Amino acid sequence: MPNKSRNTPFRPAAPDSRRSRTGRPPIAAAEAPETSAAPDASGAQPAGKTRRPPRAAPVDPSKRARHREVPGKPERLHKLLAQSGIGSRREMEELIAAGRVTVNGETAQTGQSAPPGDRIQVNGRLVNLKFSNRLPRVIIYHKPEGEIVSRDDPEHRPSVFTSLPRLAGSRWVAVGRLDFNTSGLLLFTTSGELANRLMHPRYNLVREYAVRVLGEVSLEAQQSLLQGVELDDGPAQFATFQDAGGDGANHWFRVSLFEGRNREVRRMFEAVGVTVSRLMRVRYGPFVLPSNLKRGQVVELGEKEVQNLLAEFGMENPEPGRVPRKPRER
Repeated sequence: MPNKSRNTPFRPAAPDSRRSRTGRPPIAAAEAPETSAAPDASGAQPAGKTRRPPRAAPVDPSKRARHREVPGKPERLHKLLAQSGIGSRREMEELIAAGRVTVNGETAQTGQSAPPGDRIQVNGRLVNLKFSNRLPRVIIYHKPEGEIVSRDDPEHRPSVFTSLPRLAGSRWVAVGRLDFNTSGLLLFTTSGELANRLMHPRYNLVREYAVRVLGEVSLEAQQSLLQGVELDDGPAQFATFQDAGGDGANHWFRVSLFEGRNREVRRMFEAVGVTVSRLMRVRYGPFVLPSNLKRGQVVELGEKEVQNLLAEFGMENPEPGRVPRKPRER
């Protein structure tokens, strides 16, 4: 089930190794070439002649790549744009319908497919499409307070995206958001489709938070938060509410809910007259913030975990039978 917690979803990074990518020891820089003389007409070997060793077959770069790719097939354009991290499928369909997407210089049509090699532009900018023949990457980031989950901020505040591993030919898509002053677990993936499913209400993924408050939260207030309080954008309620200990200005609670509206947890406490002084997300669906992951650090899921995640959310594994790689920490 999507909300089932993973006990040990991550493994430590593989130790550095000086062995070559093929697993063999590196070849010495200078090796004596094999010498052999070609026989002359009398059958004798002429002196001083050397035979060059046979030229090695060219190595397929894809076998060395971190993500091996298989030949891509034509796919629906809105799906390609979504899994390339441009936006959700619905947003891409709206862009196509508005005539803001072109294929090889011509305006794209709703329902159109595109094969590898087509030149796709969105709002006049060339897009590097990501076909589903490549396993997406998924990372957990321990967001500190004081970072914004956006690439474009008029106030030029620090962004979470500057702390993430750099990508070539792709981009990180945030699974939901956390407020500027909220810390904790934040998911990112290179698949727009996977991000959309992780955020979609039909999967009913739980969000769990550790909350520190100023003042007391009466039993009556706790009951109101569980039964539901009225906010500006509609009613909201916690699925669970637990006292985590502490007193005075250091009193903590653990709460959970199944949606993620803007500043929802803070506004719910404000609705019962309590101020939140610190807020930290510790769980999102099946993912729990690792206790050893420090603020500002990233841990990446291994391929096996990503394959299981795709299966849980009804997505096809693009690389069946491939030997999984180990995850990396940053």
